[in-house]
Amino acid sequence: MKQFLDELVKKYETKDFIKNDPIQFPHRYSSSRDIEISAFISSLFAFGKRELFIKKLDELFSLADSPYALIYNYKKYNLQNFVYRFIKSVDLIELLRLLNKLYVLDKSSLAELFYERKNRFSRVVEYFYKNSNCSENMGFCFMFAKPENKSALKRLNMFLRWMVRNGEVDFGIWNFISKNELIIPLDTHVARLSRKFNLLKRTSNDYKAAVELTEKLKEFDESDPVKYDFALFGLGVDEHVQFN
Repeated sequence: MKQFLDELVKKYETKDFIKNDPIQFPHRYSSSRDIEISAFISSLFAFGKRELFIKKLDELFSLADSPYALIYNYKKYNLQNFVYRFIKSVDLIELLRLLNKLYVLDKSSLAELFYERKNRFSRVVEYFYKNSNCSENMGFCFMFAKPENKSALKRLNMFLRWMVRNGEVDFGIWNFISKNELIIPLDTHVARLSRKFNLLKRTSNDYKAAVELTEKLKEFDESDPVKYDFALFGLGVDEHVQFN
């Protein structure tokens, strides 16, 4: 199994992976600040049909010269007609407002927000909830799934993969988190193939399942288990395309 997965990693962890993945957007920029802002926003929108959310992200990032400029001057852009599934214009504006607060008013960053290891995800989600004007029913809250609500936290784990791992696809610009601390982004493709290959026994696609799968993958590479996200996700997408 290790040899099989390692071969799939070699196949999928290449620059060619970028063009059809939301990671294409942070690859447009060179500064660490613009990379992490665009990566964070892109990861939050990464649900549903890829071609649709990639189209919406392209529209969004095309508004400004840089992601930092987008959050710095968010009030000047016409976002009133922005809609992507559960996320409406009010939700997007709220996200940009809070990123403006983090970077401009607080003179902080996402790196600082994610820095502390203890209860990392809960603290990050709480930051956006406690500073938000949105109700629990709005799309803004959908973007920030709470760990205690049985979410696999796929999008936040994907964002951390982008920031922590290095290579042809991921950026490796955050060195305060080690690769073996990462949890695999568990989506339907990864979960389905993991059960098919007897790598995952848990039947729910929740955070416990993501942790269980990551621990299993450490048997193949203890220092960098999440590299196998490329193998399982890439093969899962290819199989899905072939079957449809």
